[in-house]
Amino acid sequence: VAEHADMFQIGTRNMQNFPLLQAVGAAGKPVMLKRGLTATYEEWLMAAEYIAQRGNLDIVLCERGIRGFEPTIRNMLDVSAIPMVHAHSHLPVIVDPSHAAGRRDLVLPLARAGMAAGADGVMVDVHPEPERALCDGAQALSGDLLDELTVAVATIPPLLGRRSAVTAERVHPSR
Repeated sequence: VAEHADMFQIGTRNMQNFPLLQAVGAAGKPVMLKRGLTATYEEWLMAAEYIAQRGNLDIVLCERGIRGFEPTIRNMLDVSAIPMVHAHSHLPVIVDPSHAAGRRDLVLPLARAGMAAGADGVMVDVHPEPERALCDGAQALSGDLLDELTVAVATIPPLLGRRSAVTAERVHPSR
């Protein structure tokens, strides 16, 4: 896989698969480590240590929601994880509001909340025809919602004194 992939993604179910974490740490590719459904901040950071101990410091942490009690959403996006992990680590933290909510109508508000809490980026599911997607169509963005997300990612960080990776010119070149 390392010959063809630009980055490894370790999903929530494999966050504590320590032989896998060590193997991707030794592979020499960037790694995105998603937080486990019931993992504490310390457990998440310690999982990243398994990758780092093999010499790979190119790690991105992804908050994708933790198990909660509310049945109307898939998981609870823990926005407090973002500043807490930033306070204890140099690693970038992104949010995955698609997998947190499991519902398209909540992806944009959760992405905004994550960015406002200091997330370094956002990862979302995208599909040109979400209703025809083979999986996760209910949470996939397209069209206007994707445009709104791009605007949020470009505009929220500067409001908080942070640099945005997306400029307003790239969002709306004609303006």
